[in-house]
Amino acid sequence: MLESTQLSKSFGKLKVLDGVSVRMQAGQAVSFIGPNGSGKTTFIKCLLGLVIPDSGDVTMNGEHILGNWDYRRHIGYMPQIGRYPDHIRVGQLFDMIQEIRRGTFQHLDDDLMRAFEVDTFAHKTMRTLSGGTRQKVSACLAFMFDPAVLILDEPTAGLDPLSSEILKEKVLAEKAKGKLTLLTSHILSDLDELTTDVLYIMEGKVLFYQPIEQLKAQTGEDKLHRAIANVMKQQATA
Repeated sequence: MLESTQLSKSFGKLKVLDGVSVRMQAGQAVSFIGPNGSGKTTFIKCLLGLVIPDSGDVTMNGEHILGNWDYRRHIGYMPQIGRYPDHIRVGQLFDMIQEIRRGTFQHLDDDLMRAFEVDTFAHKTMRTLSGGTRQKVSACLAFMFDPAVLILDEPTAGLDPLSSEILKEKVLAEKAKGKLTLLTSHILSDLDELTTDVLYIMEGKVLFYQPIEQLKAQTGEDKLHRAIANVMKQQATA
């Protein structure tokens, strides 16, 4: 469904991605894990067409994405920090995005808008919102057009416990429908119940990419954060 082949990217002398080849299929929930500066965000931006790789390729459903922007309508993206016009009201923002996307979607998914009770703050301007409420807005926009692929970058950051659970339940529901979900989070416990596969990137290279159950069996650990720590300890002593 979504595949990168020998994807490489440098910024000046710094090589951020080094031959990343990954194939991700519908129904997977792939967690991107790695230390800060490992290349996770650059990889995501390459998938979104926001960063042009120096070499390599990205395809979606067998079609090359470079120079082809139409594929983006099949992706819902929730950035770690959403940037919106300060003076636009929440309700106006949703109306504007729906108007821009008119004719490109069949179903409007307002589950999160109702669960987060967006109507109670739709009159507020974006500049007045707390970080957590901005996250709710970003989440609603990511799911709104019923995309086949969801890319969620630190989705629970700043959310209160109840809102975090609402979002995780939504992710699980969409995964059950067979959608491809890509996730990043520094809170590995948030990923434990959502993840089917783990992609670990270090210094721009794929250290491993495997099903979470296989990773847990291999390390003898029942929690993702412990399994990752076990692997890193093995790497350090190898």
